Amino acid sequence: MSKYHKLFAAWAFGLCLAVPANAEKFGLGRAALPEEIAAWDLDVAPDGTGLPEGSGDVFTGEEVFAEQCAICHGDFAEGVGNWPKLAGGEGTLADKDPLKTVGSYWPYLSTVWDYVNRSMPFGNAQSLETDEVYAMVAYILYSNDVVDDEFTLSHENFLDVEMRNADGFIVDDRETAEAHFWTDEPCMTDCKDSVEITMRAAVLDVTPDEAQADAEAIEPAVQDASAEVGEATEETAALDPEMIESGEKVFKKCKACHQVGDGAKHRTGPALNGIVGATAGTAEGFAYSKAMKDAADAGLIWTDAEMAAFLAKPKAYMKGTRMSFAGLRKPDDIEAVIVYLKSFGP
Repeated sequence: MSKYHKLFAAWAFGLCLAVPANAEKFGLGRAALPEEIAAWDLDVAPDGTGLPEGSGDVFTGEEVFAEQCAICHGDFAEGVGNWPKLAGGEGTLADKDPLKTVGSYWPYLSTVWDYVNRSMPFGNAQSLETDEVYAMVAYILYSNDVVDDEFTLSHENFLDVEMRNADGFIVDDRETAEAHFWTDEPCMTDCKDSVEITMRAAVLDVTPDEAQADAEAIEPAVQDASAEVGEATEETAALDPEMIESGEKVFKKCKACHQVGDGAKHRTGPALNGIVGATAGTAEGFAYSKAMKDAADAGLIWTDAEMAAFLAKPKAYMKGTRMSFAGLRKPDDIEAVIVYLKSFGP
């Protein structure tokens, strides 16, 4: 305890001695104003009590999330480093190392809304407008495949959203069920002579690496396109360098799942070298979804037009795709990404 805390404690104790025990008022401060109380009254209950009027759609939420939250939680809510993952984990709660996310674990949507509204974005809490909070929560739901990409969350349909783990919690009845622990006579016999450590924590890397997040935040917006493109073919040389550069910026939204360039490997999604003009679902060594395999069997070729349609709304274009990305809203961004991908093959 610092010397200032000690001084304050001594002053408070002295004040208590100086005031008669039956005094009703201490004469300190004033009654809080209604607007001051309202500023603190932010909680939202599971039944929707406290929820303000407003609405927000998935696409708007994606933009807000990318700007405010992606540096820690990833573009697709998949988490960066040791920062929390907000999506995934469905069916893992019974595993030895479950992934507890909004989609797999959280029982009430009100908890998500309340936490985002009260505490996010990190370092700038309560800076979001009400509609932005609705939109961001809608995007988090979409990232967990709870809603589709055209969903709009509002105060009117809030309680209609079905959370996957809504029935996974029970009422805390320890006050009665475990009352014997503090009402019965404590056991004071047959105690152990010594305490031995038999196990240790298996997962220790749980603290986010701020240096990593800072490094990613200051990563140059544009790298030298020619270094990644490598030895250009005649077609590549004809591509607009400015479009390639612009496409590289947009492609940062895709890098969490896809790699391109020399040494590119499959990740959550396949490596995309030579993808434009190729038959769908043919990258060797990648386990495609059934939907993509069916499209390949049907002869889908990734022409510019097909690629553009897929990038705009992946889940609408191909029902059953595992690609969780909501899609690119701006036609210029779609065109730039396609040109950028063309610079990597075939």
